[in-house]
Amino acid sequence: MASSQARILADYRPSSFTINTTQLTFELDDHQTRVTNVMHIERVDKDAPYLTLDGEHLSLDAISINDKPLAEASFQKVDNGLQISISPELNQLTLTIVTTIDPVNNTALEGLYKSGGAFCTQCEAEGFRRITYYLDRPDVMSTFTTKVIANKTMYPYLLANGNKIDQGNIGADKHFVVWHDPFPKPCYLFALVAGDFDLVTDQYQTASGKHVTLEIFVDKGNASKAHHAMESLKHSMKWDENTFGLEYDLDIYMIVAVDFFNMGAMENKGLNIFNSKFVLADHESATDTDYFNIEAVIAHEYFHNWTGNRVTCRDWFQLSLKEGLTVFRDQQFSADMNSAAVTRIENVSHLRAMQFPEDESPMAHPIRPEKVVEMNNFYTMTVYEKGAEVIRMIHTLLGEEKFRLGMDLYFKRFDGMAVTCDDFVDAMADASGIDLTQFKYWYSQSGTPILRVNESFNNATGELTISVSQINEPSEQQSVKHHLHIPIRIELITDHNSSAHLLALKEETQTWRFDGFEKKPVVAFLSNFSAPVKVHFEQPDEELIAIMKQAEDDFNRWDAGQTLLTRYITRLVKDDSYSLPVDIVTTYKYLLDSTLDPALKAVALKLPSFDEVSVNLEQVDPQKVIAAIKTVEAFIAHNLENELLEIYLGFADIPYANKGKDIAQRSLKNTCLYYLSKLSNHQLLLSRQYNHSDNMTDTLASLNASAMHNTGVFDNLMSGFEAKWQDTPLVMDKWFSLQAVADREDIFHVLATMEQHELFTLNNPNRARALIGAFSHRNPKHFYQESGKGYQFLAKHIKTLNKINPQIASRLLTPLIQYKRFNEHHKNLMLNALKEIAAIDDLSRDLKEKLDAALN
Repeated sequence: MASSQARILADYRPSSFTINTTQLTFELDDHQTRVTNVMHIERVDKDAPYLTLDGEHLSLDAISINDKPLAEASFQKVDNGLQISISPELNQLTLTIVTTIDPVNNTALEGLYKSGGAFCTQCEAEGFRRITYYLDRPDVMSTFTTKVIANKTMYPYLLANGNKIDQGNIGADKHFVVWHDPFPKPCYLFALVAGDFDLVTDQYQTASGKHVTLEIFVDKGNASKAHHAMESLKHSMKWDENTFGLEYDLDIYMIVAVDFFNMGAMENKGLNIFNSKFVLADHESATDTDYFNIEAVIAHEYFHNWTGNRVTCRDWFQLSLKEGLTVFRDQQFSADMNSAAVTRIENVSHLRAMQFPEDESPMAHPIRPEKVVEMNNFYTMTVYEKGAEVIRMIHTLLGEEKFRLGMDLYFKRFDGMAVTCDDFVDAMADASGIDLTQFKYWYSQSGTPILRVNESFNNATGELTISVSQINEPSEQQSVKHHLHIPIRIELITDHNSSAHLLALKEETQTWRFDGFEKKPVVAFLSNFSAPVKVHFEQPDEELIAIMKQAEDDFNRWDAGQTLLTRYITRLVKDDSYSLPVDIVTTYKYLLDSTLDPALKAVALKLPSFDEVSVNLEQVDPQKVIAAIKTVEAFIAHNLENELLEIYLGFADIPYANKGKDIAQRSLKNTCLYYLSKLSNHQLLLSRQYNHSDNMTDTLASLNASAMHNTGVFDNLMSGFEAKWQDTPLVMDKWFSLQAVADREDIFHVLATMEQHELFTLNNPNRARALIGAFSHRNPKHFYQESGKGYQFLAKHIKTLNKINPQIASRLLTPLIQYKRFNEHHKNLMLNALKEIAAIDDLSRDLKEKLDAALN
């Protein structure tokens, strides 16, 4: 097992050596790939006697300095690397290292591995050390030249970073291609792909007139499914030019889609490697959500060319420097390409359901962590999504124009460098003239702040007073928390109009006064979710209903509805005899009859998830929360039956089109179907929609509703679905997920059957997530069974994945380590499952770090 010694941010020191150029030669073979690595190295610290290179799972074949083989006494293998004695007079040297690696048996999918019939790499965060011995750290930046040699029949395409500079044949059966990337980069951005693909090509002309070749490589037979990805890429390039003045810098931009990939995608310079689920789409096999996600992920990886590649992280503690900023950029892009309000709502809902619980778990950490054992564990919702919210707050405080000035200054100062989060914030402050000193605490403090809001109104003077207090709870890791700089948008709503205001909270408690009102206005607090906080604001139900009906800000309308629904669900959790008020029915009838965008109506009807509700409760009894949610679902279905049916039938037979209006109508139609199918007299709609569907969105909606409501048609529909799609891996992932989320008493028998299915394998991360992840994250009724069988099911697979793919095992562990928010019964069951995992032999570093945090 690799070393589990923690690395501390405060201990950061620059590398004693740097690598100016790197020349790599790969002679590809399934089990005996030979890697020759020629590095031109410069000693930075003149007193450093040793060069220590990182390396794991490598066979060292040869090593020389300045073409002279090193004596065995001059180097030694150390924990996770190689230590080489460097003579004092050698301040510049050429180091050549030859290693052999085994791609086929690399099931961890880090470094160089085989995906289907293709070689590919994944080097972020620390996978390059599985390819060759190297200074595997982001602040060591080198120009790379890569020569790839392989059988030309089996691997006609040989790809790496940069521009192609040479190619040719070697004997009768092999060929080579040489790539050169002129931009210095850390080794985590290195990429190599070799295989036989279908190729989709296009061209893009940048704003300055440069012609860029665009290439997307996909498995044979899938070319027709890559056109949406190509259009998304061109839209991304245009948007970045228009919004931030950033042009692409190489002659070619390549994307390769592979089935076996731990992440969504990777921004390697000029050669992005993607999980195929974020590239392949047509309306028969992909949903509207798939189309949206492909566009967003394509944009995210492209935007990394500047925010991550041209300017990168000094160290991995600064990961949010590139990820938080780039998530913010892709969210802004998605808002411009789609409904801005719905995009924002979906982002916030995801944050509340996934990141807020993470903030309360044993793995809680700031967006810039201070201690790391296994870096893969910090590719988290906190670093990415909360990191994006922190960037959004800067954007809110500075405004569009000054934020752009800050971005311009950031690139001017740091292009070609590896820098810190502080460097970014300082550029924003210097360009705008706005003091962000206190704001920096967002980077160093963990946890979700709570804002407590109080209001009063003076009828005599017409003055409204709003007081806001911030609560930043101490934690085991941080006993002292500082007051944060929090931007708070509000909307004040009267009978005749509304007004928007931006407040800046810096103290523990601050008060603002607004006058000129004839009667008390309704306060819509935290418009557009201007800060990642929880809000304690005891507004009467009737004020929330007024916001739902009258607010100008669409997010405020949705958020007021979610607050109201969460309030009703919470009351039912505490008292299952609570009678739901008819006001909610009247309000939703009003919204459904309004001219509101159908997509907004759809999200307004969607109930808060189990995680969104339970994160606001203490000592959660999961079955009571689930029962309460189902009670509210049934209440809406029964009381809005006529309205839901009228909307559904109005949209039911509209032919498929992939336009914004059509997507919105499908979303509302399928939300109505979900509710209607709770009623036995409307369950025939499920089979009808399934049988008449001309697109995957409608097909999956009928299957999902059938799964959720335990209808009698589910198994028959699923059998037909399997027969049709069994040869399409991404669609079969959906089939496995539907089996895992179904509400049925024999769920564990179904799961056992799925485990034995000929198409199920834990070696494929997508398939593991589709079954194991879907069950533990999206089937709370059965995952949180009183018996604890759900926890045991997850623990069993985590133990198996520990040896196959520790990174996936660690990510699947998340629901179990959040045990502290549950009641004693479930807490103990989850703890037992965690202890069972912790007791296995050869526990991976990925799992050990999380288990140590959870159990100690």
